[in-house]
Amino acid sequence: MALDWYSDPKATAAPDWSKQDLKKLRHTLITANHILHHHSIVDAYGHISIRHPQNPDIYIMCGYMAPGVVSSSDDLIEYYIKDSSPVDPDAKKGYSERFIHGEMFRKWSGVNCVIHSHAEDVLPFVTSGVPLVPVFHMAGFLGTDVPIFDIAKIYEKGEQQDLLVRNARIGTHLASTFAKSNETDVPEHTVVLMRRHGYTTHGPSIESAVYRAIYTKINASIQTNAMTLKASSNLTPKFEFEPLTEEMW
Repeated sequence: MALDWYSDPKATAAPDWSKQDLKKLRHTLITANHILHHHSIVDAYGHISIRHPQNPDIYIMCGYMAPGVVSSSDDLIEYYIKDSSPVDPDAKKGYSERFIHGEMFRKWSGVNCVIHSHAEDVLPFVTSGVPLVPVFHMAGFLGTDVPIFDIAKIYEKGEQQDLLVRNARIGTHLASTFAKSNETDVPEHTVVLMRRHGYTTHGPSIESAVYRAIYTKINASIQTNAMTLKASSNLTPKFEFEPLTEEMW
């Protein structure tokens, strides 16, 4: 049985990324910014990027601006994956946390799209210690556990401790949290929570990454509501809160 690219954590998309049309991808990236804004995955902050289809050493994302107002290719910037420096030295200002994207692309060759979000529905799970688990069929991609990246544990003396991923070293630590092994092109986990910050997800395509970003948020909301209902209701004393099993994905 073929795996659904959107719901199963081990599934991948079929299209060959290197054969994708760059112009169309850039337009799709702009549309993805708007979709993420519509679903409150991003607001004035948060971002999405793609790997350049014909040059895997470059990635593309919008400049320092609200994703909802990205309107043309002129708003997009190309960066070198090796150090997240702009291909055009005269490029407009970019996001300080672009290292999230650069290091994900550098470490995982099978990742072609990366999304970083501060969606409010997910934030309780990055502050409370309560694990985020898949509670309905559309979020099976979360897998059996969702790792938490704690930036406070890796700060070096003198670094600005504002929880932002401001350099490649921190970005590498975050990218490494997606898997215990470096032996595959695609990481073991589809989502990593970032303590007191937000979450990052990825995909082999724009569509798969956007799907995961949106349904991570929806799953978090459903899980919170279910836990609240269980805690406050005396009508169903035998109710047990259970996540999806691996057989249900």
